Amino acid sequence: MTAALATSIVGLIGGLLVAAFTYWSTKRRERDAEWRKEKLSYYKVFVESLSGVIEGDDTPEGHKLYAKATNNLLLFAPQSVIEALNAFRSENAISNTSKSPARHDELLAQLLLAIRSDIGVQPMDNSATFKPILWASGARQSAT
Repeated sequence: MTAALATSIVGLIGGLLVAAFTYWSTKRRERDAEWRKEKLSYYKVFVESLSGVIEGDDTPEGHKLYAKATNNLLLFAPQSVIEALNAFRSENAISNTSKSPARHDELLAQLLLAIRSDIGVQPMDNSATFKPILWASGARQSAT
C-alpha cells in the first residue's frame, strides 16, 4: 500500500468520524431542546394550576386541575422536584388542618427553585432571597 493510498484512507475515515460525531451531537441537542420544551409546557400548566387552589380563588375544578398537573409532573421531573412537590402538596392539602402560611411559602419557594434548576434558568437563583408570592385575583366568586 502506498503512502498516498494510506493517507486517503485515513482522511476518509477521519471525515466519516467527524460527520458521524457532528450528526450525533446535533441530534442530541435537538432531543434535549425538545425534551426541555416538553417539560416547560408541563411546568407551565402546573404553575397555572396553582391559581385554582389559592385561598379565595380555589374551586373544586381548580383542585382537580391542580391534582392532574401535579400528578403529570411525576412522569418526568427529577427527584429533587418530586420531593419538593410532595412536601408542598402535603402542606397545601385540603386535609391538612394545621396549615402554616410561612411553611406554605417556604415549600413553594423550594419547589419553584427545584423546577427552575431543572429547566436551567440562568443566572442561578439565590435560595436565601428567592421569595415567590402567589397572587389571588381578588374577584368575588359568584354564587351559582
